[in-house]
Amino acid sequence: MADHPIEGLMKTAMESIKQMVDVNTIVGDPVETPDGSVIIPVSRVACGFAAGGGEFEATGQQTDQQGGGQGGQQGRGTSLPFGGGSGAGVSVQPVGFLVVGQGQIRLLPVYGNAVVDRIIDVAPQLLSQVQSMFRREKKHPEC
Repeated sequence: MADHPIEGLMKTAMESIKQMVDVNTIVGDPVETPDGSVIIPVSRVACGFAAGGGEFEATGQQTDQQGGGQGGQQGRGTSLPFGGGSGAGVSVQPVGFLVVGQGQIRLLPVYGNAVVDRIIDVAPQLLSQVQSMFRREKKHPEC
């Protein structure tokens, strides 16, 4: 079976999407700061794709209902005119920045509640300080 024209439309659209979106679109190129930290941008990518088309008879051709009398075989073996189209869309939204440096890794979100994120970042340090306070009380009870 010969290639259908819709296949060419779909192939062209998919190749265009492939050129626009690659791994560097989602996880960007790292940037090194003067203090030695590395900042990596992270994005969310959404893609949409649609293709469609149809074959139609040219005006002026007789069909079986119009008295062609070919038993529905008229037009078989000949290519009908084709009309179609395809489209694609890509949305790239920043999510945050991954910061690697000074012995820790942090995700700095672009959107969201900064207070909650800061509490989550500080929670391990706070927990270790509370644990060290309880350890000191057990070693040196003040009674």
